Amino acid sequence: MKILLIEDELKLGEYIKKGLTEAGFIVDHQLTGLDGYHALMTEEFSVILMDVMLPDVSGFELVRNYRAAGKHTPVLFLTAKDDLSDKVKGIEIGGDDYLTKPFAFAELIVRIKSLLRRANQIDYQSTTMQIADLKMDIAKRTVHRGVKPIKLTAKEFSLLQFLLERRGEVLPRSVIASQVWDMNFENDTNVIDVAIRRLRIKIDDDHEAKLIHTVRGMGYRLEAIDTALDSNQSDDTGTI
Repeated sequence: MKILLIEDELKLGEYIKKGLTEAGFIVDHQLTGLDGYHALMTEEFSVILMDVMLPDVSGFELVRNYRAAGKHTPVLFLTAKDDLSDKVKGIEIGGDDYLTKPFAFAELIVRIKSLLRRANQIDYQSTTMQIADLKMDIAKRTVHRGVKPIKLTAKEFSLLQFLLERRGEVLPRSVIASQVWDMNFENDTNVIDVAIRRLRIKIDDDHEAKLIHTVRGMGYRLEAIDTALDSNQSDDTGTI
């Protein structure tokens, strides 16, 4: 397994590289954003460890451009920026996990293995999933609602995939956070609500039949519901 580490703090980078090498990984350590981006676009990696505060360009900007280029390798942000707004931003632009400095090396290993496990699960699952007229092709990384293609970010794709895998179930925010982001978000944050709202805009807004439903006080559910019955019998709502 080859890991790309983009970290401008030389001593920290050497420490991480040494530990990961001893754990059996091959590590390419880049000290600047531009060198890191060149490696991103020219080589294949299993996981990317991305510092946010780089000397030449923000790690957020690197990942945004990387995702825009259609790349899906898991990204774990490593940063001293621990504000909730920074975590939300990192996730929204395509990050898969967020680890705040200083951190225990054992936790870094656990996070990396979790990202690898999720990536491998995607590789070996059945290639397509469908509910009503919504169809996802995991292998091709495409989503359609009817004949209309829907462009999703990497995180939106993972979120929709999880909802499809657990279709019909009421999924609490804490479960979505742990399974899709591998993070334990505080109960009073709205990270999951924001992500669901953005996905709902792309999936449901132009369609009469809504698939993503809010179950008040409990969480969310992906289900094809008869709209007439739903209006009379359900507590779901299309808003947050």
